[in-house]
Amino acid sequence: MHIHILGICGTFMGSLAQLAKSQGHRVTGCDSNVYPPMSTQLQQAGIELVEGFDPEQLQPPPDLVVIGNALSRGNALVEYVLDKGLPYTSGPQWLGEVFLRDKWVLAVAGTHGKTTTSSMLAWILEHAQMNPGFLIGGVPANFGVSARVGNSQFFVVEADEYDTAFFDKRSKFVHYHPRTVILNNLEYDHADIFPDLAAIQTQFHHLIRTVPGNGLIVASAQEAIGQTLDRGCWTPVQRYAVTEGNGEPEWRADLISDDGGEFAVYFKGQSVGQVRWQLTGEHNVANGLAAIAAARHTGVSPSLSCEALSVFQGVKRRMEILANSCGVTVYDDFAHHPTAIASTLQGLRKKVAAEKIIAVIEPRSNTMKMGVHRTTLADATREADQVIWFRPDGIGWSIDELVADSPVPAKAVDNIEELVRDSLQAAHGGGHIVVMSNGGFGGFHDRLVKALEEVHEHD
Repeated sequence: MHIHILGICGTFMGSLAQLAKSQGHRVTGCDSNVYPPMSTQLQQAGIELVEGFDPEQLQPPPDLVVIGNALSRGNALVEYVLDKGLPYTSGPQWLGEVFLRDKWVLAVAGTHGKTTTSSMLAWILEHAQMNPGFLIGGVPANFGVSARVGNSQFFVVEADEYDTAFFDKRSKFVHYHPRTVILNNLEYDHADIFPDLAAIQTQFHHLIRTVPGNGLIVASAQEAIGQTLDRGCWTPVQRYAVTEGNGEPEWRADLISDDGGEFAVYFKGQSVGQVRWQLTGEHNVANGLAAIAAARHTGVSPSLSCEALSVFQGVKRRMEILANSCGVTVYDDFAHHPTAIASTLQGLRKKVAAEKIIAVIEPRSNTMKMGVHRTTLADATREADQVIWFRPDGIGWSIDELVADSPVPAKAVDNIEELVRDSLQAAHGGGHIVVMSNGGFGGFHDRLVKALEEVHEHD
């Protein structure tokens, strides 16, 4: 079967393409922006990529067109598919019907931490020799790929609340029919499709409605999650928190080290294990705790889960170290929401103490460009020593507002060359450069690392 995927370089669609390829299908695809790490993964998998949306790529027509949610009416390929009556579907619907049917699906949902928590959960099951399938919106370092079919009844999926396709405006996760669900947290995001937090909660409640009575919902103790569950829940719920919270959650983590590099795990007040790992930040401790709780539902003991997390290697683009030279460490991080930016910088601050931290941030997401978070963005960077903001194309407000409101020294730049120069200058003498963007950032990461290597060669 020949499957052609429109918008193939998105994290979800690219992962889906690899699953289809592994099942013996001929898979091709196209996108307007082809960049690593997804483009590299796809090429290594033998998947042919086409740049752009010229309808000629559908001649001869494939057996099925899978359309990503970034494409809409007016796109030349979408119009061609409709005009010619070609068979088409959405990525989430195809995933649910082809790969998830008859599986024990473990779905990880929430505003933040989905990719990392999904990666942790998949690795725990792998460490327990359960050989799970998975589809994750990132690349777990322990696996080196973002998706695989697996060889068991278990399948871990990152459950995104973004809409499914131009012809299906439900959240992606309603197609997955999970038995185990993690609800990490809920904050306002995706302002391009949701008018307010209540609208997001409605979609999450649709997810809750699909979980069977013999399933399990692992829910954070966050108020917004509790409000969503209060709308109606027909499934057992186990709550978790990094510190003791109201209502005494079933799962609790106590920090042993202040930076989150070591923590103890408790279930119903009893100590069940400890984790000592390379990750930092209270947010990652919460992610790990949720993964431990979900894995227990499948029969994995908390102690074995703790053992697995102690050798968890992290996820590409989640505080991934790209370079360490001349006393400067460069990190690539996907943070694209004020809460994620703040928690990431807080975790790094606790790890590096008084060492210099430079945050280089591209407010690239649709929500960021619309200015929804502009009043909280500046304050999210207070753990940095300096912030450099990059002005992306299509932004509907002035980045200068962030510079003016910044609690730490800050500036805004317009071009990548200047950004590289300013970043290295800010880190002169040693420090940590954290690059935060949910896109390719115009090749900035590679250019910064190359410039740092050139400095090293001349020293």
